[in-house]
Amino acid sequence: MDTKVFNSVMLVVLVVLVAVGIFSKQGGSGDLQQLINQQTAIMQAQNRLEAQLGNRSGDAGASTAVALQMATALSRISDLESRIKSIEGDVKQLAARPAPAAAAPTPQQAPPGPDPTQKYDIPVAHTPVIGPRNAKVTITEFMDMECPFCARFHPPIQQVLKAYPNDVNYMVKNFPLSFHPNAKPAAKAALAAAEQGKYGPMIDKMLENRTALGPEMYKTWAGEIGLNVAKWEKDLKNNDAKYEQIIQKDMQLAAQVGVRGTPTFYINGRVTMARDFNALKAEIDKILSE
Repeated sequence: MDTKVFNSVMLVVLVVLVAVGIFSKQGGSGDLQQLINQQTAIMQAQNRLEAQLGNRSGDAGASTAVALQMATALSRISDLESRIKSIEGDVKQLAARPAPAAAAPTPQQAPPGPDPTQKYDIPVAHTPVIGPRNAKVTITEFMDMECPFCARFHPPIQQVLKAYPNDVNYMVKNFPLSFHPNAKPAAKAALAAAEQGKYGPMIDKMLENRTALGPEMYKTWAGEIGLNVAKWEKDLKNNDAKYEQIIQKDMQLAAQVGVRGTPTFYINGRVTMARDFNALKAEIDKILSE
């Protein structure tokens, strides 16, 4: 009989320890109702143990050692109950605190575009010049060969070059966008055409047919504009690293002068929003009259 009572005490202590351990692992953030239920169970177990002790006190054969073990167990249960009450108070205080405000996301500022009041230094460098090199007016375009807006605004440039054959020249700086897979290969194909002095005609073909860009069409257009196709193919293959370097230098220059997209136009180093023939003509005439 003494062993059964002692085992009962140990079982209750074990249940209490497991309950407290689970609650502690939850970091005091468990459900309060569950905490109250655990506390009630502990009190009921304590009452049953006290009743058993009372019944055993009349048994003359009760073991003194078992009584001491029961008293120790009850003391531990009482201590655990106090700890749970303390945790319960902490949980209530945490629940009463207002939730911390979420940190506002840091707004991402777009890089600044070209300053319309500034005159940028845009060197000719490796760029083929369309028109007379010593012209008084230079139109520079940062272009993506696959860009629909570059294609849309190219005819006014062609009109300007015809209207001002001695006073205006035109340079294309390459700015292939990452989401246009044909833009860089097309730029290289145009640079290969420039080896035979046909840069302008190749650009015209590409922008007129930008939805058809591809290796076979580049070869077709090379023949249509009068290139030695075999030489063009050889230049395109052998000069790939050279053309890649040219494109990278153009993109570095674009970053220096504030280019954010295509097309971006400059007239004598100043960014311009002119997109049709009349607007371009007005700016050109003003420069020529000064």
